[in-house]
Amino acid sequence: MATTLHPVEAGAATWPRRPSAILDWLARDARQLPDGAALLTALCTRLLAAGIPLARVSFHIRTLHPQLFALGFYWHRGADQIRVFQAKHGIKDTPLYQRSPMRVLFEGAGAVRQRLDLPDVDFASPLFDELRTDGLTDYVALPITFSDGEIHGTTWSSDRPGGFASEHLAEIEDLLPVFSLLLEIHLNRRIAINLLDTYVGHDAGEHILQGQITRGAGETVHAAIWFCDLRGFTALSERLERDALIECLNDYFDRMAAPVYRHGGEILKFIGDAMLAIFPLERADACQRALQAATEARSAMIAFNRERRQRGDDALDFGIALHSGEVMYGNIGAIDRRDAAERGPDEPDRTRLDFTIVGPAVNAASRIESLCRELGVNILLSDTFARICPCRCHSLGTHQLAGIVREFELFTPIDAP
Repeated sequence: MATTLHPVEAGAATWPRRPSAILDWLARDARQLPDGAALLTALCTRLLAAGIPLARVSFHIRTLHPQLFALGFYWHRGADQIRVFQAKHGIKDTPLYQRSPMRVLFEGAGAVRQRLDLPDVDFASPLFDELRTDGLTDYVALPITFSDGEIHGTTWSSDRPGGFASEHLAEIEDLLPVFSLLLEIHLNRRIAINLLDTYVGHDAGEHILQGQITRGAGETVHAAIWFCDLRGFTALSERLERDALIECLNDYFDRMAAPVYRHGGEILKFIGDAMLAIFPLERADACQRALQAATEARSAMIAFNRERRQRGDDALDFGIALHSGEVMYGNIGAIDRRDAAERGPDEPDRTRLDFTIVGPAVNAASRIESLCRELGVNILLSDTFARICPCRCHSLGTHQLAGIVREFELFTPIDAP
């Protein structure tokens, strides 16, 4: 016997209601839990203690993320921790998603229920076969709606003979409105962190979330400074179509950024075809890590250029400068000084701030990088960087940097052409 995913109209699930001490807990103490995973664990623990025969519970949240369409959090009775599933953009085009109960919920179904202990059933979703193989007897998927109207989903599975009783489902459905409010709070914080990590960097994002949001707020830090640039970008942008140019830039930045992150650096900004990053010197090996990242980025670019030549594209040339010094790490920018009456009721505040680093050391790193082409190397080290970074390198002489009073002796690693 075959089954299909039959959505229930919103509001049509009408099992009887009863008051719940767990609902009171959700409205009070549960708000102190640190994240959605902790909330799910605590909720399931309390429901089990109240006699709800849970074996597997999950919630599925569509999120605002450059790589992810949704997150799934799975609780299994007896498991030590919550399992997290990341659904990437494009999953909606897969057969698995098309046959998923989540698709039905996201498209407006009031609920999806499937008894899993029925004999001779050809289930509409492969998920149901997996759950039955695991010994589960009943599955219920319910929507949870956030304040912006966005529909997310939660699933509840049991291994009790005969599945859930009506009073079990009533208990679960009664707590969903408060549960969804708490989830929304955690999701909004997670989205804020994701966006800050993506657009300003993890460390800068943490400073912002901790309240360093006024113009001029910041601190003086000692850091190894990374500045890299793609050479010939102006000519490249003249030759390539828009989409091809963006793809090329992204491929280049992938190979620059991955080693920086791998070795503990913080990328602060992309400036056209340039990238600025720091390795705080509070770690004694910061300069060694910065140099290792630079040599790995160079190796990645050599491999990438080999691929480009094989498909008939020109190789990309680049330069990386490593310098060290004291910088101001904090907020700079422009304040919108108009009052509300001057702006008008519907016009937004035009304050624009940037959490970044500024100072003579940053300027020097940029000027040093600009000499990579002239000196015929991909990696240049300043004399201050080389003094605190034991490495095999040779001097390329003393050079005057544009707009900077003192001369710099510049070095390149011996194994870097």
